[in-house]
Amino acid sequence: MKSFKILVAVSVLALSATSALAGGYGDQQYGSWGDQSSQSGVGSQILNNQINLQNNWSTIKGSADTVGGDVVAQGSAGGNLIDITTMNNTRVFNSQIVGPNANIGSNINLDTNNVWGSVGIQNQVLCNGASVSTDPVLTAVQSNQECHAQDPYSSIKTNISNLAGNAVIQGSALGNSFEADSNAPNMPIFSRQLNNSGVVSNVNANIFNAGGSVGMSSSAIGNTSQIIHYNTN
Repeated sequence: MKSFKILVAVSVLALSATSALAGGYGDQQYGSWGDQSSQSGVGSQILNNQINLQNNWSTIKGSADTVGGDVVAQGSAGGNLIDITTMNNTRVFNSQIVGPNANIGSNINLDTNNVWGSVGIQNQVLCNGASVSTDPVLTAVQSNQECHAQDPYSSIKTNISNLAGNAVIQGSALGNSFEADSNAPNMPIFSRQLNNSGVVSNVNANIFNAGGSVGMSSSAIGNTSQIIHYNTN
């Protein structure tokens, strides 16, 4: 009898959580899905709730001298990430929150000399990231992303000299990123992004005596979304 009461209590809590997500996040109401056929339970029902309250930091410090091939350095730091891929009817409820005391950053300090190949340096920092890719009849996504971190921070410092090939340097910092693609005839998307953080990306590079091409890029973005709905005719 005691185990039965526990199961009932767990079921009630699960139903309450599902109802809260279906209604919206906090006081924000997003409305109904409009396709009641998805209530049959066929397909994927995905509930994701991610909360990050601590620091996430990555550091690379290095030097490379007299290298016969290429030199590659990649750094990344993230708060909450999810990647969803399905091949059937899919309903996704996604909530990602990073707290105000979290610091998310990545530093790359790299010096190279006498490199016969190419040099590639990439650094990416992301507070919240969600990607949904499906190929069904129905794709329904409800997403809430909140970044309250101190400062998603990306930093690249490099000195490159005597390079036979190319030098490519890319730095980026993002608050919230959401991507969705589907060829479903029905694709309701409700996305909310809140960025309450300073987003910083710095690139400091000195390049001397390069035999190939040199490319540098740096970007700092608070909220970004990309939604692709393929033609279903």
